Amino acid sequence: MTACREAGCTGAYAADGFCDECGAKAPAPPNPATRAVNRGSLGANLVAVPPVPLRDPAGAVLAVPEVPESRRFCSHCGQPVGRGQAEGFCPRDGKPYSFSARLGRGELVAGRYEILGAIAHGGLGWIYLARDRNIAETGADRWVVLKGLIDTDDPDAVTSAMAERRFLVEVDHPNIVKIHDFVQHPDPRTGQPAGYTVMEYVGGRSLKELAQGKRLPLPQVIAYGLEILPALGYLHTRGLLYCDFKPDNVIQAEEQLKLIDLGAVRRIDDAHSVLFGTPGFEAPELARRGPSIASDLYTVGRTLAILSFDFAGFSTRYRERLPDPGEVELFRREESYHRFLRRATHPDPDLRFPSAADMADQLLGVLREVLAAADGKPRVGVSTLFTQEREVFGTADARLTGREVAVALPVPVVDLADPAAAFLATLSNATVAALKAAPIQSLEVRLQLVRALIDADDGKAAYAELRSIPDDGADWRLRWYAGLIALAADRPDQAWAAFNAVYDALPGEPAARLGLAAACELVGDLDGAIRRYERVWRVDHAFISAAFGLARMRLAVGDRPGAVAVLDEVPTTSSQQVAAQIAAVRGRLDHRSDPLSESDFIEAATRLERLRLDTQRQAGLAIEMFQTALRWVGRSSRPPGAGTVLGHGLTERDLRFGLERKYRVLATLETDPRAQRRLINQANSVRPWTLL
Repeated sequence: MTACREAGCTGAYAADGFCDECGAKAPAPPNPATRAVNRGSLGANLVAVPPVPLRDPAGAVLAVPEVPESRRFCSHCGQPVGRGQAEGFCPRDGKPYSFSARLGRGELVAGRYEILGAIAHGGLGWIYLARDRNIAETGADRWVVLKGLIDTDDPDAVTSAMAERRFLVEVDHPNIVKIHDFVQHPDPRTGQPAGYTVMEYVGGRSLKELAQGKRLPLPQVIAYGLEILPALGYLHTRGLLYCDFKPDNVIQAEEQLKLIDLGAVRRIDDAHSVLFGTPGFEAPELARRGPSIASDLYTVGRTLAILSFDFAGFSTRYRERLPDPGEVELFRREESYHRFLRRATHPDPDLRFPSAADMADQLLGVLREVLAAADGKPRVGVSTLFTQEREVFGTADARLTGREVAVALPVPVVDLADPAAAFLATLSNATVAALKAAPIQSLEVRLQLVRALIDADDGKAAYAELRSIPDDGADWRLRWYAGLIALAADRPDQAWAAFNAVYDALPGEPAARLGLAAACELVGDLDGAIRRYERVWRVDHAFISAAFGLARMRLAVGDRPGAVAVLDEVPTTSSQQVAAQIAAVRGRLDHRSDPLSESDFIEAATRLERLRLDTQRQAGLAIEMFQTALRWVGRSSRPPGAGTVLGHGLTERDLRFGLERKYRVLATLETDPRAQRRLINQANSVRPWTLL
């Protein structure tokens, strides 16, 4: 038995739930809905977001339920009122105002909801904590929230409340606060009926509170975005807009987020309801074009921005734009995140993300990149927009060409909603002839034809076909194929511009970064190529071209150990693993920026000996090594050490013997008599002078 909690009582609660001494009823156990929250997908199983303890409902009640004077304005003229008194009349237009909570502790609303007190106030109304007596009588308390109006005489606020009553009770999503009921109760001041929305109590902390005075870690901020975007997407699919998303309106309780304050929610086709927004968060076109899915997504971008860096002036100087990378270190460090925010908050709503799902897909890609860059562990994801790279480019010991890149890069996957998608799925080989004979010349068929013409090395026809496709500026695929055409035509500057636009549109896609990295390399932008190749490789080791590209760029800037290290990361299961090790042998002997040492030759030789190459390739690499060593010995003034290269000492005489033997090995493998004689002559020419 449990001891009675009544003051001065020595009794205990009996089996019937009442004290055997004073007869008081035992307090109900906490409502399961407030005791624990089902853990959602917060962090997408990639980020551990610190849980937020549930707040005791009673502790959330405000001691002084009044709107602060700095936030008191006339609902009619918008001028400051209420300085010094919470209730009265506007001196300019006589409009009555009241900034005090209407309901007090113990008041019973609709004969059911017992008020404990006010817990918050917002732009549209007071929020009260109450106990649902109907549920409490069953033995378990259910804490609910009642939201009323700051000014019941405000027609705009009344309209908003009525909108909630009409359709919000049908909203049912784990990340959106649940509306239980809509009730009326006489206003204590006027006696007139006042409306109250009854919703679930979420006992956590708002994102505004969590970020107060600090910037949150970027992975945590992205995790918040990934959790809340599906909730907005749910509203959008039901024909609703949230309209006023901001950190104040999202609460984290344990490991789950909840959208609260649905007062601004409206139907997408509603052209008459009052517009609600918050300066610094609302889209710039809101007053001109009205709310839309694009304007909702804009507010998410602004919210993520203010949570992730010190965004001073977000509602003034930067009200309609982001700071430049030169002003924000995070943008310089995390280029993809910067591009993500730029698209989410693009001034043109038609160039923002088309849906919450598309926005979340790209944000997840950005998160994978951020995490992989932080700890070096790949975060592989399956793209719904691109194939894997068709070939690996840049593996040969030769200058990279645009044509080589164009036929190797990933390509956009077929849109299954296209009317010719089924036909394209039947094509085992999408040749130019087959595509021209397609029964439907849909957009996908025409794009596939462009790709086939590029592969057939008919760049002129590919360009003509691409130019004939209508372009509204929003289809990134047209930019991608323009980049491939430019590469194949050896116009890397044009390819750079095209792939840069694709990266802007798809900041979470490794394929977009890979294309831009290759274009940077071809135009000579080594720093840009290094950054993008490295980010692609860190995220997904399936992009082998990125490893070879990063190695080339590191060698070009004199980072020989770094180049070899990345080539060593190519998985042993890859078909390019041997090619990577051959490149590592050559990379170890690269001397363009940094002089070689004896240890470089020894390690390169050891690597070559470990490789299981055929005799011809082994001899060819050995010849390269001996030739490099001979040049090094000829320029070096230091005496030879004890090290050997493929069994030969690092002296001119020993190296010449080694070089001679490898030429003769190649000669024995040659079937062309003229080539054989040429190799034998080379062997004789490098042989050192001897007495015999």
